[in-house]
Amino acid sequence: MSPPAVVVLCSAPARGERGRPGAEDLARQLVEERLCACASVVPGVRSFFRWQGRCDFAEESLLVVKTTAAMAARLADRIVELHPYEVPEVLQLPVAAGLPAYLRWLVDSVASQQG
Repeated sequence: MSPPAVVVLCSAPARGERGRPGAEDLARQLVEERLCACASVVPGVRSFFRWQGRCDFAEESLLVVKTTAAMAARLADRIVELHPYEVPEVLQLPVAAGLPAYLRWLVDSVASQQG
């Protein structure tokens, strides 16, 4: 049986802009709202992408968000609400295996929000 955990990747500006949250603000908010057990912020990401018909570039941070499969859709909706980008990156990756104690902690950390 697969663990009930997923990892969600989300790139975001390192700092907030125009009153919208940056990567650390997003991470803190998602954990405080118990939508995830942990959100790690990886600074110094340089993203190259095509947007509105042209190649573009951004200095960003990467959020590595650990949550349950049951909470993933609510987490994604909240990221879209908070995120400063018109179309934020929200990629859900399944967790094939993990340390059982860590997976129990992860589930317990978001359990009060599920249902």
